[in-house]
Amino acid sequence: MDPLILFGIIFALALNFVNGLNDASHSIATVVATKALSPSKAVFLTAICNMFGPFIFSTAVAATIGTAIVHPNALTPLSIIVAMGAAIILVFVATRAGIPISSSHAMVGALLGAGLAVYGLSAIIVPDWNILVQLAISGMIGAIAGGIMLGLFMASLGEDTRFGILVGSICGLAITITVLMIFGAIKLTGLLGIVLFIFLSPIIGMVVAFLFDVLISHMFRNSKQNRMKRIFQPLHVVASLFQAAGHGANDGQHAVGLITALLVSAGILSSFVVPIWAILVSAVAIGLGTCFGGWAVVDKMAKKITKIRPYQGFSAATAGSVTLALVTSYGVPVSSTHVISGAIIGVGSTRGKNAVQWDVVREMMIAWVVTIPLALVIAFGGYYLVATIVPHLV
Repeated sequence: MDPLILFGIIFALALNFVNGLNDASHSIATVVATKALSPSKAVFLTAICNMFGPFIFSTAVAATIGTAIVHPNALTPLSIIVAMGAAIILVFVATRAGIPISSSHAMVGALLGAGLAVYGLSAIIVPDWNILVQLAISGMIGAIAGGIMLGLFMASLGEDTRFGILVGSICGLAITITVLMIFGAIKLTGLLGIVLFIFLSPIIGMVVAFLFDVLISHMFRNSKQNRMKRIFQPLHVVASLFQAAGHGANDGQHAVGLITALLVSAGILSSFVVPIWAILVSAVAIGLGTCFGGWAVVDKMAKKITKIRPYQGFSAATAGSVTLALVTSYGVPVSSTHVISGAIIGVGSTRGKNAVQWDVVREMMIAWVVTIPLALVIAFGGYYLVATIVPHLV
């Protein structure tokens, strides 16, 4: 095998390792916060579930990473390796700083940057115009309906109507687009689905967790805290482990998609067919990364957004699991960071908006928004730097 291809495979596994390093926080944040598991046990069990995730769910995310973001002609061995290097650097630095960024979006941005350097603007696979129009109309209808419904509800309670309209509009838009996607009325793939779910996935996680929390609170309103703890702590552990499997199936597919694309670009594979060995080694890499999880990120996710009770940890983990399983089945490489952060905010919001540390949330949201363009710039510049220093690799 060509040394460059072998180096690229090692880089892909390194990407999955730092992915697990940063994203370990997502699955263990709530179980650590509620003390359902000790940090060491939580990390170990999460690592195992991260490894098994790709075998439980589909490899649709790998296909999206490898075929639906940039044009195949822009996926050369060098551009793929540079993209992985840019994503690794960005995720590693963020982990050291305790910032829970999305490794999914770091990889997407890096692929775009390297692809643009190779193939220009034509490298980007743009969505069909009709889908954009359909999306805009559907989203507008959902936003109007959601704003009216929640605005009227808040008015009937004598609460802030304008706040209700704003929140209702955002949630109505997110729910409408997601429901239409589930029933096949709108097909969200490639870059469109990725960019859209930067905003949709935390909202969906927040709404599902909020509603689930309210339902459980109502059902057990007469129960003592000790009884609720006995009931929901084991359920919380199960939900968190399922969430970890979903994370492994979504984020863990990055290396799988990149290794397959690398082999196709080098002519080793004639078509984009995922090798079993690529799934195995990628699963091991993300599992090992989770074992060495970034504790600064865990601390922020577990303690600094809001205080979480055992049943709320169960609600957040379940919401995160359901959302990740849904989008993974459609091949959308979303950020598990966004999903579980939204779910934690959702359960915190049931105790009022002052129960959430919104300054921490704002800091995280800024990181979410800048991840793709920052990774794009790093990869774009990195490709030209490497091409200048070692021109024979181009």
